[in-house]
Amino acid sequence: MNVLFFGAHPDDETMLAGATLYLLTHLGHHVHVVSATRGEGGELGEPPVVKDRSLLGAARESELHDACDVLGIQDLTFLDYIDPTIGEGDELYAFTDDRTVLEEKIRTIIIAEQPDVILTHGSNGEYGHPAHIMVHQTVMDVVNNLPEFEGVVYTTAAQLPGVEDRIMNQDDPAHIVLNIEPWLDVKLQAAECHLSQNALFIRATETTSVREALQKRPVEPFHRHYPPLDGSEPDDVFARFLLAEGGDLV
Repeated sequence: MNVLFFGAHPDDETMLAGATLYLLTHLGHHVHVVSATRGEGGELGEPPVVKDRSLLGAARESELHDACDVLGIQDLTFLDYIDPTIGEGDELYAFTDDRTVLEEKIRTIIIAEQPDVILTHGSNGEYGHPAHIMVHQTVMDVVNNLPEFEGVVYTTAAQLPGVEDRIMNQDDPAHIVLNIEPWLDVKLQAAECHLSQNALFIRATETTSVREALQKRPVEPFHRHYPPLDGSEPDDVFARFLLAEGGDLV
């Protein structure tokens, strides 16, 4: 199986689907992570991992390489967009106003890779992040206008019935969910590579450690966006893979 993960920033791959990506590579499947930015606009870390914000992009690029090593991911691509700095009142921004260029970059990668599965952000951008929403919308626009694409598109952090979690996409009901407890330690190792963001993970989940933050949500739920299911259960290469590894239909 050939899998493409499209994310907006370093750490998205780990926090949203790290256990699943590890499981794929561990079982011999190919995973290629694509990050739109190097996370230049994010937090510097507590304590700061760099002395000056101008160095943060390089630091987070290194963090992502380290996390990919933990997850067994050998192919990593940056689209070279600059992540805008968080604004007043923690306002978040998209990383470009030119969707046409972004579409072309994503289309080129999909055509070259011919993935069986694309994983990306949910339609709500998880917690409403404009950059996440932009990546989701652009991936979907490209796929819907690419007749030669024969794979499936799943989004991460899908909504689970009865679960209240600020990161889950309210408009994307989960079709399949993987209990990641057997691989939680690997996901933890990858998350700890993103040292600059660890304090953010902890605050966002109202916990005291990265381990506790991950234990608070020991699942990775997915929603199939393409092709649409129209009420049927997913029966595709990715769904069958997850079910074979203990996943459950929702």
